[in-house]
Parts: sequence; structure tokens; C-alpha cells
Amino acid sequence: MSYLKDKIIKEGQILPNNVLKIDSFLNQQIDPTVMKAIEEELYTYFKDHGVTKVLTIEASGIAPAIMVAAHFDVPMLFAKKALPSTLTGDGVYQVEVHSYTKNTNYRVTVSKQYLSPDDRVLIIDDFLANGDAAMGLIDLVGQAGAAVAGVGICVEKSFQAGRGRLEVAGVDVYSVVRIAAIDSETKTISFAPGH
Repeated sequence: MSYLKDKIIKEGQILPNNVLKIDSFLNQQIDPTVMKAIEEELYTYFKDHGVTKVLTIEASGIAPAIMVAAHFDVPMLFAKKALPSTLTGDGVYQVEVHSYTKNTNYRVTVSKQYLSPDDRVLIIDDFLANGDAAMGLIDLVGQAGAAVAGVGICVEKSFQAGRGRLEVAGVDVYSVVRIAAIDSETKTISFAPGH
């Protein structure tokens, strides 16, 4: 997708440890044109997968996930990083995930009320690095006895282990943009072929 690639090239900031900061259009400030392009590409790829629900983790995955869910005309559900007082331990599915960018662990939660064995869940996230968030969401879907329809990613760091982990788990993965390498010294990015 040239528009998202162009935005990454023009506005992305390369930080130490292969961190790509794209807060100006995806992770804090949201560019609706970027979201629309992401939504259309993910819908086109997953439209025949029988999606009944879209799932992400708060917060950066919410914008693309709600756009994709709206196109499918299905609910969007997000896993919460803190257990609200309105949910009790026996009424939730929970799993611990590690955030590569923040280098911290979160115990994420969804209410059992919103995932059922009849669901075919499309998981959406902003980044795929080591795959911990996606694997955690796959675990939540499995706890509910639901099926994973696929995993849609906005930006994949294909030089990290995430895609491999998902493929070994038998999950269909589609990434809008795949990054082959990030050079922190020269501040350059090279892109991998799509899908």
C-alpha cells in the first residue's frame, strides 16, 4: 500500500532498538485517510473468511479495528489492559501479553459475554513484532471456544519472529505494510514484499 508506506517514509521516526514511531498518523494522532486505506485492504483480504467479530487490544489497535469492523458490519471488541470493577474474575477471559514497544507485561481481559463459540474472530493490531499481542488474543479466542478467522496487521516488522509464530499456529496473517529492516544508525527503512 503506497499511501501507508509513504506516510512511514515521510513521518516515521526511527528510535533505538528497531522501534518505529508513527504516532503522527497511526498511534496517537489518527490520519483518517490512512485508516480508510488500511480498512479497505484488510476487508478485501478477509471478506470471505466468515468474520463475525473483530478483536484488538487497547489502545493503538482500536482505530483500525473499528474501521474494519464497520466495513464488515460486525461488533468490534477490545481486550482491556486493566480489569474494570464492572467485570469479575469468573466472568472474563484473561491472558498475559508482553509489549515489545513498552517492554512491559499486561494482563488483558475480555468479558465472556462478548465472545462465544459461534464467533469467527478477525484479530487486528497496529504492529506485529514478536507476535505476543496477537498470540495473546488468539489464546483469548480459544478460551471462548471461538475460531480465529485471521490476523490483520497495519505494520509488520518482518525481521522479527511474529509472523513465524502465527504461521506455526496455523493462522492466516495479512500485513498491509511489511518492513524488512530498520537501520537505527542511518535512519533508513527497507520494505519487504506484501501480504
